[in-house]
Amino acid sequence: MTRPLTSVLVANRGEIACRILRTARRLGMRTVAVYSEADRASLHVALADEAYPIGPAPALDSYLRIDRIVEAASRAGADCLHPGYGFLSEHPGLAEACAEAGIVFVGPPAAAIRAMGLKHRAKELVAAAGVPIVPGYQGEDQDSDHLRAEADTIGYPLLIKAVAGGGGKGIRRVDAPTAFAEALESARREATSAFGNAQVLLERYVPNPRHIEVQVFCDAQGGAVHLFERDCSLQRRHQKVIEEAPAPGMTAAVRAAMGQAALGAARAVDYVGAGTVEFIVAGDQALTPESFWFMEMNTRLQVEHPVTEAITGLDLVAWQFKVAAGEPLPASQDDLRIEGHAIEARLYAEDPAAGFLPSTGQLHVLRLPEAVRVDTGLRAGDVVGPHYDPLIAKLIAHGPTRAEAIARLHQALEATRVAGPRTNLAFLRRLTASEAVQAGRYDTALIERQRDRLAEFPSDIDPACIGLGVLALLGFEPRSMEGRTASPWDCADGFQLGAPRRQLWPLRIDGRRDEVILVWPDPGARGLPEVRYRGKACPTHAAEDRMIEVVPTGCGILVLHGGRQINLQAPDPAEVASAQTAQAGDVTAPMHGRIVAVHVAPGDCVTRGQRLGTIEAMKMEHTLTAPADGTVRTVTAEPGLQVAEGASLFTLTQAESE
Repeated sequence: MTRPLTSVLVANRGEIACRILRTARRLGMRTVAVYSEADRASLHVALADEAYPIGPAPALDSYLRIDRIVEAASRAGADCLHPGYGFLSEHPGLAEACAEAGIVFVGPPAAAIRAMGLKHRAKELVAAAGVPIVPGYQGEDQDSDHLRAEADTIGYPLLIKAVAGGGGKGIRRVDAPTAFAEALESARREATSAFGNAQVLLERYVPNPRHIEVQVFCDAQGGAVHLFERDCSLQRRHQKVIEEAPAPGMTAAVRAAMGQAALGAARAVDYVGAGTVEFIVAGDQALTPESFWFMEMNTRLQVEHPVTEAITGLDLVAWQFKVAAGEPLPASQDDLRIEGHAIEARLYAEDPAAGFLPSTGQLHVLRLPEAVRVDTGLRAGDVVGPHYDPLIAKLIAHGPTRAEAIARLHQALEATRVAGPRTNLAFLRRLTASEAVQAGRYDTALIERQRDRLAEFPSDIDPACIGLGVLALLGFEPRSMEGRTASPWDCADGFQLGAPRRQLWPLRIDGRRDEVILVWPDPGARGLPEVRYRGKACPTHAAEDRMIEVVPTGCGILVLHGGRQINLQAPDPAEVASAQTAQAGDVTAPMHGRIVAVHVAPGDCVTRGQRLGTIEAMKMEHTLTAPADGTVRTVTAEPGLQVAEGASLFTLTQAESE
């Protein structure tokens, strides 16, 4: 029985909310958004016909509140509710609450979500349906000693995985029995924070694995199709960063076998709607019908769904609305074809050189390319805060061949400009240009193996970046300075007889103290001061030729060059004085977050690399370690404490040998 859908509430935020709203508007539906206090002025609110507040910034008080979201849908008179991905998209309670309120849930039945939501139960179900699974333990006995015994039986290396997990959260690789207890504790803690469920499963680690997933769609009449596969093997911290379709090296026989296995998993739970069945594939051998195993099923739309849309020419969100309305699938399996190749890159506010820690701040510049599809929920001037996923945008390139699609994506990344939070832009440029990606020979560990080369910037900075940035700090604008007379008052302390005035000028470059020398023109002479850095003159012209952009931020200057942001600041005298008394062993918070564990106390002797504490940001845990051997002098970190980036948490007195 069909039910026309004329209005929708999107129970999400950011780029996925914007993406759903655009399709809904194209279909002529009235659109309703919800927002937290932090998102009052966000893009998804501006795109919707109506918007309702649902609580404070923390997701637990807003986007994870089923009662407030369903109440907003009822107040708005929405026919249906689309959950997007993340947040409540795989929570059966939301589907049930919608049913009770007479609102159509644009997703699978609550029973299917519940069945596939716990990884251990899902494996049992699909194994019974004949789908191959990775050997491991997914039992109910969660006693630590029992889990350790099961791990010894499975053998190392292995993975500890949250049964309610997703997005790379609650996953730990363990290479030896001695590391099992600590990894189990950390995985449980992260799983509890992210999903409210500490239960884990154990899974044999497949060496050099690939991650290939299949998009499935089912309707209420029993129809089911797969929309081919995506390769999502390029990951960091168990989270995807680049996805492509079709998968490199895929054959017709393997595609058919994998597609049938995916449909078998969906039919095992009477699935309806869009879903993704994820497989782990042996990466050290050619693809065969026997070389893949079921990992999990995501009962929602995936972040990477645009690459499937690109190669099929379909709008998967439009399909979701049709199936939710009770209509049959718009196409049969025989109707579906792969056209060309597509690849997607996720642009994140994060610092690859610091282990991909999330970064926050205002987007002073955000210019995204027009030559490829871009999905985003942000605009220049918006703020990337600490409460939600740090995704800035997704860039999706499509071409007749894989090589052309990658080339178009790389060109799009070269044309992208971001200033504000640290980003993975330069990392993505290097990754897409790498030999392994170009050849299509990679696995889930590629980024970790090549992390130093992909994530680290060269220590040398183009002198032109320093020269142009320093002039901007001084209030000069090089493009409009030709013919200007430098005033003697432009230099406060550079007077000297018989030679050009020279001034030693301190500044901070990416947070570290440094200095330049300013050589000023004679009084009355025309021109800019010369900037010298580390004994060399810095060019202060041809910024466009060098693809250098200078961006004032209100508290300094950001210089954009080669996907890199260089932060220049004139240090405050009080800051300089306090820095002189700072402890060499000061351990600070690498980002905004919450302290979840403290492992040391004042007076403890520690060794270099030893755990001091654990901080959580965006539901991911990060370990704080001792920078050198020494003794803990002070501990300001406390479990549950919210801290800002740069906050001092531990100070150490270093051992005399240091």
